[in-house]
Amino acid sequence: MSRVKILIATHKNYEFPNTVCYVPIYVGKALHRQQLAIQGDDTGDNISLKNSSFCELTALYWAWKNNFFNESDYVGLVHYRRYFKGSVLQLKNQKIASENELLSYLEQYDVIVAKKRNYYIETIYSHYKNAHYIKDLDLAREIIAQDSPGYCSAFDQVMSSRSLHLFNMFVMKKEYFEQYCNWLFAILFKLEKKIDVADYDNYQKRVFGFLAERLFNVWLLKNNLSKKELKVVSLEKEKILFKVIGLLKRKFSRKIK
Repeated sequence: MSRVKILIATHKNYEFPNTVCYVPIYVGKALHRQQLAIQGDDTGDNISLKNSSFCELTALYWAWKNNFFNESDYVGLVHYRRYFKGSVLQLKNQKIASENELLSYLEQYDVIVAKKRNYYIETIYSHYKNAHYIKDLDLAREIIAQDSPGYCSAFDQVMSSRSLHLFNMFVMKKEYFEQYCNWLFAILFKLEKKIDVADYDNYQKRVFGFLAERLFNVWLLKNNLSKKELKVVSLEKEKILFKVIGLLKRKFSRKIK
């Protein structure tokens, strides 16, 4: 039994780490005909059909509801092309975090997260306004104010800040994972009833994944968890210029409100 169990969210065949602590899961399997020889997120209690808007969270929900992490002390989520940086375990010419490395950090910290991305010229709130539909983020705050008002201050602090832990990636104690999922999905499912994504393009339909990135930071702040920040290594070239151009187009077109 591995003390650490980390799901790798993937939608295609890929090269995965050859170690028991990393387990690939086929996200959105219910939406695709392609068969992969790995665990799917479409068994038991699942939201696999919601993958186009919930992104990697369909893996998180599946693990939570189907007790996948029952025999592990620490649990986490990464992506098929994004991992926490390490110094021992090699994958596609990159060094990713091994179980022993992760355990050494978790003996000192509550949670391992991606190193914060800095938004030098805008706040987290204004960035969301420029990149997505701000009404959705405002709705999230309304629900938090109604259902868990103790989180409002943390929400406002995160939104007025200029840095964020991204990618919905983490490793933490199983107990924290359970608490986080209970809090997060209660909010997201209420939001789902209020947000109509019918007219959203494929990018904006990933709304609940985008919102969860922000809400994760709110949850971390409110619960005062100690964090070990690690760099994220990408196994594929990041299209940074493409992303910047896309953001600038959205920012200056003023089409997103």
